[in-house]
Amino acid sequence: MPQLCAYLSFDGDCAEAMAFYAKVLDAKLEALITFAQMPDGDPVPPEHADKIMHAYLVHPDFALMAGDTPPGMPFDGMKGVMMALTYPGVADAERVFNALAQGGTVQMPLAATFWADTFGMLTDRFGTAWAVNGGPKEMRPT
Repeated sequence: MPQLCAYLSFDGDCAEAMAFYAKVLDAKLEALITFAQMPDGDPVPPEHADKIMHAYLVHPDFALMAGDTPPGMPFDGMKGVMMALTYPGVADAERVFNALAQGGTVQMPLAATFWADTFGMLTDRFGTAWAVNGGPKEMRPT
């Protein structure tokens, strides 16, 4: 069975971001490979050697992959994508939202909606956009 997994790009702070996400999301960082560690890879500029070529974060319910922008490629930020999390209850949603919001920008504070007991949107300090739901409500077609 296939698994869909988001792959985030960073501008040199992938290792810090993924360590933060592992802690906040109660996940395990299973891989953190630098460009210098690539087997049989092309030579890497010294200033890029310690940047992350591939990171793999695993949680029982999802996985998240990431890397720093490869040498010679411009970083244009993360655009047009948002990571969405749904928790069974409000307490976990609040805890994660508040942790992700530290040093970031809240676009929509947590509040009740017609689809969840609480919902909010933010961009964290690494530039990743998040939507956090807590206590989903049953939605019925009209």
